[in-house]
Order: sequence, then C-alpha cells, then structure tokens
Amino acid sequence: MTTRKPAVAGQFYGAAKAECIDEIKDCLPKLPLSVELPEPIVAAIVPHAGWVFSGDLAALAFSAILQANQEVDTFVLFGAVHRYIKSGPAVYHEGSWQTPLGLAAIDETLAAEIVALGARADKAAHNGEHSIEVQIPFVQYLFPKAKIVPVAMPTEGFDYHFGMRLGQMLAGRKEHRVVCIASTDLTHYGPRYGFCPQGVGPAGLKWAREVNDMDFINLALRMEADKIVNEATNKDNACGPAAVAAVVAAATALKRTRGVLLGHTTSNDVLQRRFHETSQESVGYAAIVY
Repeated sequence: MTTRKPAVAGQFYGAAKAECIDEIKDCLPKLPLSVELPEPIVAAIVPHAGWVFSGDLAALAFSAILQANQEVDTFVLFGAVHRYIKSGPAVYHEGSWQTPLGLAAIDETLAAEIVALGARADKAAHNGEHSIEVQIPFVQYLFPKAKIVPVAMPTEGFDYHFGMRLGQMLAGRKEHRVVCIASTDLTHYGPRYGFCPQGVGPAGLKWAREVNDMDFINLALRMEADKIVNEATNKDNACGPAAVAAVVAAATALKRTRGVLLGHTTSNDVLQRRFHETSQESVGYAAIVY
C-alpha cells in the first residue's frame, strides 16, 4: 500500500512535528466562533497558501467544523490543480498521506464510491501538489480519528453534476459523518502573476480584494455551482473553481441553501499586518462553511 510523502513541508508549513503543531496552534482562533454556524457543517472552502499567509483562515474553517460537528469520520478534500494536466476528477484512492504529524489514512471504501460517481483513481495526479496537502495537518490535529479522500479537481472536463451526485450519495450515509472541503485561493493580482487589469498599485489591489474576489465569494455564498467555473475562467478570481463548484453542488444536494463567510483577506493584508510591509502583488483568501 502506498504512502504519499509530503511535497511542501518545510516550505508552506513546518517540516518537524513540534514546529508544525506550534504553527497550527498559532493559526487556531483563541475563542469559540460567535457567528451562527450550520449544524452540522457539511462543506467548507479554505485557502492553500503558506500558513504564514492563509493558515489563519484555513484554521478558522476547520475550527468551525469542530465547534459545530464535534466529530468527523472522513474529509473529502477537493484540491485546486497547479501541475496535473489531465481532465476530470482524480482520486487518491488507497494508502495514506504522510505529514509531520504522521499518517492520514485514506477512506478506501468512500474513495471507491467517489470513483464510481465519475472520477478516476489516479494517485499520480497528486504528485507535488500543495492545495490538499496543506490542509491535512489541520485535519490530523483537530480530528485525529478522521480519514481522508483527496480529489484533484482540474477545470478541464468539469461537470458540477459530479458534485451533486456526491452530495446525493452522502445524504444516504447517515451514520458516516463526512465533510467536503474545497481548497482554492482567490485573485492573484500584480505583475508577478501577469494580471493587472486595474493597474499596478493600491487601487488595483483594492479592486482585486473588494470587487474581483467578492464576485467569486458571493457566487459561492449564493451556491450557484453552475456558474462558478465560468466566473473564475472569465475573471481570474480563483485557482480552484472546479473544487469549489463540486463542493457547493454537494452542499446543495445536502440541503444547504447559503454559505457562511467566516473571513476574507489577502496576502498583502497579512504582509502589512504581520511585517509592516506592502507589495505590488496580492492573493486573496476566504473561509466559507455550509
């Protein structure tokens, strides 16, 4: 049975166990969330940059799940694709994923059922990809008994009905507590990313955060799964739109009607707050639960 080794430990998050745990504790909110949460939470959207920039928001979503659900048996983790070039959902269907916190076991039964819904069993699709990997230590720390099913979600060949079928299947698993996670960052703005439609400087960064990011966030909150991939393709405001659309569709099938925005920030916001610096570039991050 294969074990997927970490690809970005020591870059996006700590490579040693103690360091990784310290970073997780630093990311977690210090108080229970005061916002009204769905009970249970069936799905969430999280960012996937280095923890120094987006870890607080990822931790916020996982903390909300812990607060609302207490226990989760399996997390189905839909990831943005930065390396994989084939089309259609690709499931890491057997074995485990290793992080500095140990091994996270694959829920092989559920993985096989997801493949039967129209995905492909393809462990190689996950080689070198960080969008799911950076979520796993949060799962291990907060939900030590939970299993995982990683699913790479390219936009090529995407059909949001796949997410609907997943949600319908999960609706019939009353004794199996499953949460679907979509991993995406938002607008990548600035010269480094070749995307500056509102110019270089504060006005452009403000537009990226307050207009372009929010166009995508609002679609996700309204749960318009059929529009999400086209939105990102036309406006460059998310790198994992297929992951988001699949999870929003699954949440819709699970009778959720609107998302709850827990937080929204950008790498430039974090740079200013933590390091008193600014940049010409910025990447958006959001945490949403359903």
